[in-house]
Amino acid sequence: MTWQLQALPADHPPVRSGRVGVLLCNLGTPDAPDARSVKRYLGEFLSDRRVVEIPPIAWQPILRGIVLNTRPKKSAHAYSKVWQEHGSPLAVITRTKAEAMQERLGDAAVVDWAMRYGKPAIGDRLEALMDAGCERILLAPMYPQYCAATTATVVDKAADKLRTMRWQPSLRTLPPYHDDPAYIDALAEDIGRQIDALAFRPEVLLLSFHGMPQRTLELGDPYHCHCRKTARLLEQRMERPGLRFRTSFQSRFGRARWLEPATDAVLAEEGRAGTRCLAIAAPGFSADCLETLEELGIQGREQFMAAGGTDFAALTCLNTSPAGLTMLEALLRRELQGWIDN
Repeated sequence: MTWQLQALPADHPPVRSGRVGVLLCNLGTPDAPDARSVKRYLGEFLSDRRVVEIPPIAWQPILRGIVLNTRPKKSAHAYSKVWQEHGSPLAVITRTKAEAMQERLGDAAVVDWAMRYGKPAIGDRLEALMDAGCERILLAPMYPQYCAATTATVVDKAADKLRTMRWQPSLRTLPPYHDDPAYIDALAEDIGRQIDALAFRPEVLLLSFHGMPQRTLELGDPYHCHCRKTARLLEQRMERPGLRFRTSFQSRFGRARWLEPATDAVLAEEGRAGTRCLAIAAPGFSADCLETLEELGIQGREQFMAAGGTDFAALTCLNTSPAGLTMLEALLRRELQGWIDN
């Protein structure tokens, strides 16, 4: 028996298919540095059960009655200090990364970007990729260290969209890359380059990761272990005699116990102990954002100087540095094997 290809009927709707997509996903950002936009963003972010694991019946009255009536104005002021001409730094950098990956991957894949909270939404961009003919999509959370409150909630949101789609794409997810040699090498190269360019020689390099409640570790989340392994491998890879490395966790929120030591406490401790020159890096962030530019770059400097420090530098994230883009391309090509020609 032989099969013959049949021409589509004249009235058949146009269908795009056969392409491969990549969706870079980051945490999110308000649409503007004002209280209304921040309130809308925080309402979505802090209502995620992966982010705040308190039962909604207990948490929502606190969120709606207190947090969203007090925090947005303060956060909006912080955002205004780092906002750029074309939007929030996180959105600008993530978009630029996607554009760079599109250029590097060429016709092999369609590269797009999305935010877990805020815009562009993950569901909307998945649909756009499908409309562009992408039947196979690599979902790429931009988090080196796995955490249920980051990586897992990206997958959750993608699944929410898939539930509504009659024609679903095949989906792969970029794994955490906290100990990937390409990531460690990129960090070592970029951080080393920035340290060498400083006008002073730091005595301490503080590696600050985003904090999580201690309870997440006790429940089995690997995030804390991933952060510690990244820090250990980075110190080994950089080989900087005389430079003391420390690891800390930032952005505490609420009264619960969080992973320790806290970044603000370590900065004060180092200053009081006689450390005069310190550099801080945030290897858990793929792109600079409020937490790196304002919390570390502005507040962190003030905390260290107030404790007696004299020289302070907040190093940038990998962002769109040559080392960072080369690493990201390598990770994407590896996960796209079998879908594209490498």
